[in-house]
Amino acid sequence: MRTTLVLSYLLCLISNVALAQETVENQKKGKWSGQWRTFFMSTFNKGDLKDFYALASGGKIKYQYSFNNRLEFGAAVYNSTNLGLQDLTLPDPTTGRLSRYEEGLFDLLDLKNDAVFLLGELYINYRMPKHEFALGRMKINSPLVNPEDGRMIPTLTQGFRYQYRSTKSDIVQFGVFNQIAPRSTGRFYGIGESIGTYPVGRNPAGQTSGYAWNTHSDYLVLFNTELKVTESVQLNFWNLFVDNVSNSAYLKPTMRLNQKLDVEMEWLHQNKVGDGGNAIDSLRYFTSNTSDILGIRLNYRLKKSKVSLAYDRIFANGQFLSPREWGREDLFSFQKRERSEGSGDNHALVFDYDEHFGIGNGKDEIQGILSVGKHWKPSVSDAGLNKYAFPDYTQINLDLFFKFEKLKNLHPELLLVTKIANGDFPDNPNFYFNKTDMFHIDLILNYNF
Repeated sequence: MRTTLVLSYLLCLISNVALAQETVENQKKGKWSGQWRTFFMSTFNKGDLKDFYALASGGKIKYQYSFNNRLEFGAAVYNSTNLGLQDLTLPDPTTGRLSRYEEGLFDLLDLKNDAVFLLGELYINYRMPKHEFALGRMKINSPLVNPEDGRMIPTLTQGFRYQYRSTKSDIVQFGVFNQIAPRSTGRFYGIGESIGTYPVGRNPAGQTSGYAWNTHSDYLVLFNTELKVTESVQLNFWNLFVDNVSNSAYLKPTMRLNQKLDVEMEWLHQNKVGDGGNAIDSLRYFTSNTSDILGIRLNYRLKKSKVSLAYDRIFANGQFLSPREWGREDLFSFQKRERSEGSGDNHALVFDYDEHFGIGNGKDEIQGILSVGKHWKPSVSDAGLNKYAFPDYTQINLDLFFKFEKLKNLHPELLLVTKIANGDFPDNPNFYFNKTDMFHIDLILNYNF
């Protein structure tokens, strides 16, 4: 059954590409596009703890039709098919837990579902010289709600979005959304329903959080403005209001000191809205009254490289909380395959080195990003400030992106991740299984058309 589905999907994909190429001259207003993605993922845990492997294949097919220069209709179907490298429904015998990363390639809520199909985009878009309106299912990209490309199916939203662009650098936009399809799931959910489809961690009392399927929220509102204050100062502001849960205000000023050096700062302030998702303490998602993050990042650029040094401080007044289902946290200290969400009283220092290397005849290229981070957490026994019981750790990432002149549509990526536990904490495998003292590999083959 699995092989049949994969072959059927591949044939459908190839047929649509061929059709698009054949009719390009006669069908000026219609456009086919898509991506075929094959994703191998593996995690090697400490000692006798279980290692995990997964291989997925699928992608998306998208069709856009322009009625004129202003009005456009778009639709996209996404797919992830499990090629059966390992049975991910079988847990680690020691901890009783499943994989953390590999299951995210498929449907987290039904790992027996070998093939996920999702009508992820279905929208109407209307453009004017300075205004743009979109209604339906779509991708949005913000600091806390974003597609997050580290899975087979991204996070997608349903609602209305408006954007005003006065100049190339000045933007004002807002949106209202009533449903979200969390990455690694196969359908759209109400806003409250979508919170808790990922692992829920502990509540401040140290018990398993009970907010999954118990969070009451009907909509979220996004607002953003990007302003060029002076030739050297840029200001970016976001506000995410989640009905009956929380409000998150994010401010990021950037100052260019010279052609090579700039400094960025960030401040994220959160406060509880309504009853934080549920009037019952044990079922509540947003348990803190407030939380605050301050960060700074220095960026130094050369011709083909960039060096960055970033520091983030989450203060002890409350946990930083943002649904993992909605994408990655776009903070300065973010490193792929980990995050700071669920922590308070947290320090993070991250060094990044980004370099472009010519290979072969110089027309092919590898972009390499080395990321080294040190993260200081509260005690693993402090459930009020350490939701996921994470010890201090050091993380090292090497991310390689390949570009080939003769294979312009092929975009391979190789990600290598190691995380090393630091400090003293109880000798309990639950504190490092799928968290630290581990090695992780992603090999991704993207073919865009």
